[in-house]
Amino acid sequence: MGMVGTVGLVLHPQRDSRKAIDTILRWAGDKGATVIGLPDEVGRIDCTAVAVDTATLVDRADLLVGLGGDGTMLRTMRLIAGRPTPILGVNLGKLGFLAEIDVDELADTLSAIDAHAYTIEPRMAIRCSVSGVDVTAFNDIALVRIPGDGLAAVSVTPAGSPFVRYAADAVIVATSTGSTAYSFSAGGPIVSPRVEAVLVVAAAAHSSFNRALVLPADEDVTLHVLPTSGRLAVEVDGAVVAHLCPGESVTVTAWPGAAKVVRLGTTFYERARRKLRVGGSAEAD
Repeated sequence: MGMVGTVGLVLHPQRDSRKAIDTILRWAGDKGATVIGLPDEVGRIDCTAVAVDTATLVDRADLLVGLGGDGTMLRTMRLIAGRPTPILGVNLGKLGFLAEIDVDELADTLSAIDAHAYTIEPRMAIRCSVSGVDVTAFNDIALVRIPGDGLAAVSVTPAGSPFVRYAADAVIVATSTGSTAYSFSAGGPIVSPRVEAVLVVAAAAHSSFNRALVLPADEDVTLHVLPTSGRLAVEVDGAVVAHLCPGESVTVTAWPGAAKVVRLGTTFYERARRKLRVGGSAEAD
């Protein structure tokens, strides 16, 4: 018996997902499976997917399919965080790090998953509480300066031991997944998602010490906004969720294995080389 009785859909808000959805519906019809999705997403497309609320989507889906790019995959991972449900990413546009296949490969991939012919790549998340709200990120949580409000002056305390004070445009706490996102643009290292590590990276640091920290997943890290800092935006996977003022702080903790991403043969290094256009020094040729 196949493993997929119910396919859950998570759609990009703008990209055309008609071909992908039609493929999923045809596959599900042949298998006697059900396709479900969120009302505001499947409702804008004339299709036979069943509209359900978020809780039902999470509870009923045997497989979640994110149709879009990395942003859609991050949202899908946050929806299902902490559950064993596998997540398949389908590219609708430019190549991403998290999506595994293109639309033309979708039917065969669904059959492979149904036959248990796939592997799982666990993805770690990070969490914190800010302004009384618990938030989860699979890329990063960043304290970011607001233009005109001064620099982000932030002290970094891993495992209860004060280590460094940064004055920067932003201080980013990233997962290994997020090492190729904001952290990378700020000069942080590329880290395989198989490594359960927490990165702390300052963007455009105004100090002689501008190195990234790499912390183990079992150590919390506290970011404290110093008196000399401006008001800071708190970004979770790129979205502003709150603001912090001098004297306030957040403590970020790791959540290993929070999401299960489907893999069918591609490697992280292949995806990273393509996405980042990694070549090398001409001197090495």
